[in-house]
Amino acid sequence: MRLQHVLKALTLSLIGMHSIVLAEEKPNIVIILTDDQGYADVSYNPQSPPEVSTPNIDALAHSSIICTQGYTSGHVCSPTRAGLMTGRYQQRFGIYTAGEGGSGVPLDEVFIPQRLKPAGYVSGALGKWHLGLTEEYHAMNRGFDEFYGFMGRGAHPYFDHSDMDHPIYRGLKPIKEEGYLTTRITEEAVGFINRHKEDPFFLYVAYNAVHAPPEAPEEDIRNVTGDKKRDTLMAMIKHLDMGVGEIVNSLKKHDVFDNTLLIFLTDNGGSKTMSANNAPLRGFKQMDYEGGIHVPFIVSWPAQLEGGKKCDVPMWSTDLFATALDAAGLSMPKDKPLDGKSILPALKGETDKLHDELYWSSGGEKGKWAIRSGNWKLVAERKRVELFDLEKDLSETTDLAAKHPKVVSELTAKYNAWLDEMADPVSKQGKRWNPDAGAPAKKMSKEEKKAARGKEKAKRIKARAAKKSGQIPDASE
Repeated sequence: MRLQHVLKALTLSLIGMHSIVLAEEKPNIVIILTDDQGYADVSYNPQSPPEVSTPNIDALAHSSIICTQGYTSGHVCSPTRAGLMTGRYQQRFGIYTAGEGGSGVPLDEVFIPQRLKPAGYVSGALGKWHLGLTEEYHAMNRGFDEFYGFMGRGAHPYFDHSDMDHPIYRGLKPIKEEGYLTTRITEEAVGFINRHKEDPFFLYVAYNAVHAPPEAPEEDIRNVTGDKKRDTLMAMIKHLDMGVGEIVNSLKKHDVFDNTLLIFLTDNGGSKTMSANNAPLRGFKQMDYEGGIHVPFIVSWPAQLEGGKKCDVPMWSTDLFATALDAAGLSMPKDKPLDGKSILPALKGETDKLHDELYWSSGGEKGKWAIRSGNWKLVAERKRVELFDLEKDLSETTDLAAKHPKVVSELTAKYNAWLDEMADPVSKQGKRWNPDAGAPAKKMSKEEKKAARGKEKAKRIKARAAKKSGQIPDASE
């Protein structure tokens, strides 16, 4: 009897030791970032149209946590990526537009893999970089151990990789490449997992799908909508979905899926030029309406998070930096304070609020900005300011600005105080829209033109006379 008690105690202690080992085992971290994918261009969205079919993304979503209020920090590509990689408002270091982000994030900003490396992580970046074109801004010089992809904008051909001015890179070297780019990125992701399955790894898979140009294998393009571009988009989404399925299957094959924090999202809202569908949201990419910044957002980590549910807490791409560090058991940096927060407490049901406000700004040139505070959302473009109650009006159909001027005033003041803390845009545009900047000259009537010519003529005569007599003309004239 005593022996049974001893064996039972030994068994329980071994189980306890196994639990401790599992708890201390660092998770893999995988971020899959798609490009310009519409909010309703995933079929787990109940409002997706019948032509949309994403069985692999759906399976991931239904076994994971669907973040119903997931946002990106930019309404275009590179600003979102800059915020994601640094965990900070990209405006803190002057990135407001795609051109500014594409020119390079300042080298004193620290990227996710640089924080993970001391904890033993090996890191790989695949696909679209769009955070600088020259070598000093290359992923391999921002903490990544491996890179396969291209440096520039999203509009990279999917089939023709022959332009060596904008090449595909492996590591720091341009390579000659063949194949459909979405498929090649997937193959590289699977290869990375195969090589590093024994290590804790961070894998950043930045598909350029489904950004323009509309290109897909001809045999996969079906006439299902009557819109050739939309039909091609569906074929592009098919290959993207297959890629997500292969990445998940690879993680499962190597028995590392359960202890992998996998986050799937897109970099901004779906693009109107690609016939994307953002239902039920208003607007598209390049807008601060929900359709430009509210995106598909899925989080899986079976070892730590209960799947098959939804999280309604507002969160955004800038939070992924802090989330990765939190998952890896690392402390948050003090030298570069983060604006993002770990989303894990929200996903575990420990908090219903991560941020007091979320801010968007693309600088003064176009005068676009927005702020979300609670359920209130203020959207501005130049002189136009609109107020929406997202709890009652997610589609932003009813402008309440006139009805709630005090709310408009309070949110505008908060936005201005936030913007005062941000850096000036690296492109030298203004932070705020200036209605007088670049304003066309007012048209003059015939009489005004005649009077102006007469005045100029009189000035010239007076100046000549003054010069002859050695006098200096009055500068005020």
